[in-house]
Amino acid sequence: MLRVRCLRGGSRGAEAVHYIGSRLGRAVTGWVQRTFQSTQAATASQTSCVAAEENNKAPDPVPEDCPVCSHNEWDLLEEVIVGRAENACVPPFTVEVKANTYEKYWGFYQKHGGQSFPPDHVKKATAEIEEMCNILKMEGVAVKRPEPLDWSVRYKTPDFESTGMYAAMPRDILLVIGNEIIEAPMAWRARFFEYRAYRPIIKDYFRRGAKWTTAPKPTMADELYDQDYPIRTVEDRHKLAAQGKFVTTEFEPCFDAADFIRAGRDIFVQRSQVTNFLGIEWMRRHLAPEYRVHTISFKDPNPMHIDATFNIIGPGLVLSNPDRPCNEIELFKKAGWTVVHPPLPLIPDDHPLWMSSKWLSMNVLMLGEKRVMVDANEIPIQKMFESLGISTIKVNIRHANSLGGGFHCWTCDIRRRGTLKSYFD
Repeated sequence: MLRVRCLRGGSRGAEAVHYIGSRLGRAVTGWVQRTFQSTQAATASQTSCVAAEENNKAPDPVPEDCPVCSHNEWDLLEEVIVGRAENACVPPFTVEVKANTYEKYWGFYQKHGGQSFPPDHVKKATAEIEEMCNILKMEGVAVKRPEPLDWSVRYKTPDFESTGMYAAMPRDILLVIGNEIIEAPMAWRARFFEYRAYRPIIKDYFRRGAKWTTAPKPTMADELYDQDYPIRTVEDRHKLAAQGKFVTTEFEPCFDAADFIRAGRDIFVQRSQVTNFLGIEWMRRHLAPEYRVHTISFKDPNPMHIDATFNIIGPGLVLSNPDRPCNEIELFKKAGWTVVHPPLPLIPDDHPLWMSSKWLSMNVLMLGEKRVMVDANEIPIQKMFESLGISTIKVNIRHANSLGGGFHCWTCDIRRRGTLKSYFD
């Protein structure tokens, strides 16, 4: 998963939400009661209805012990979904992929789009993630995994054709707000059917009492993308981002869940290459009035996903990427938050990072306020956490990093032991 920046100022979201909506009529269907000629017939009918109800029971009301409950990024972690590297495929080199990847890898995408990532690399990434799952279990965390699907299958909709990518990064597609799981309307065509890998898990959570919302699925028609997005080099990206221009348009709502980060009743989001203002506005309306959605922005030439640029790791504590300063950082400082700038990452220049930057070093997973899962190779950031009184659980996922994410990306926390609070009142 790629990383982050958003447009300056949240008020632009209201302007962007000037779009044509259509009123949808609601088809209402009612059951027609039958009348019977005799008491005996009525009784027989009632008996058959009771039997049918027994066989087609509606889900029970939401239980107190709902399996899904997470309000922030740092409460004690009890259950998590961890992605899969198996069968990972290189996405076709479309305009939205080009806008989100580094120039030195464009030849790789052009050559291998629609095919598997290098098999040996995927094998090593798979082993790393398995070990990560084992460590999480040893730390007392329940682990769920998506289905291992074949992502090389070509599919066609009325608007486009593509092959798939993977189910490696649940953080991109799933957002947990309280006891609700929200499926994101992601912007890459190669990820259109990614939700299928997670459906068995989500259906199970739903049957056990969780809320389940699927945001409006985008058509991903050509109009969603600026087909003439003038990007030739990374320098172009800097200029376009500074002007507030992105490859995704405001044709229809789209967002990746990883562009949102949670702090109780306050949720922060950026406008990025994969999250547009319509998507942000959809989320704002959907979560109001219980939650406040704030648009923040960063000085970043390649905005995609917030958690390697701005990672909230505790109540009143946030990691802020020194290379991508937050334009609204005073909001946090005035609220008494501590802003920590992580050290430069150590990942070697020759290590392939096909869909992300070296700043995955700060893409950490909090197992609680005082425990963090961190890259075993990144000694400087380990020392930073220790200086903050946070113990480190060191895991090596260097090959998994190459597929686009760190610990936060590779996971979606389903249940954390805590309550909903406000940290900005």
